[in-house]
Amino acid sequence: MKSFDSKYGRCPMYYTISVLEGKWKWIILWEIYKAEVIRYNKLKDTLQPIAHKTLSQQLKELESSKLIHREQYNEIPPKIEYSLTEEGRTLIPILNLMYQWGEKHMIR
Repeated sequence: MKSFDSKYGRCPMYYTISVLEGKWKWIILWEIYKAEVIRYNKLKDTLQPIAHKTLSQQLKELESSKLIHREQYNEIPPKIEYSLTEEGRTLIPILNLMYQWGEKHMIR
């Protein structure tokens, strides 16, 4: 019997899901998209009740996947801003479709 990875390891759908897994990554991308450029503290406030550790981890993973850009300014206190990369912007049509689908199907 084949293992999951041997069967789906080269599947584009599996790759996409593995890069964007977790309940926060899509929302983080959506909020960065809406803001264009957003500071860490503003993003954290917007995403309440997200924990600092969770947000930091998700941002690091999105940055390592080259979907977001992190800009740190050497000030006191440090100023950190996030924006979408060109590759991250390619997800905007998908994010918009997900938003529209949810708007249409969400039970109010």
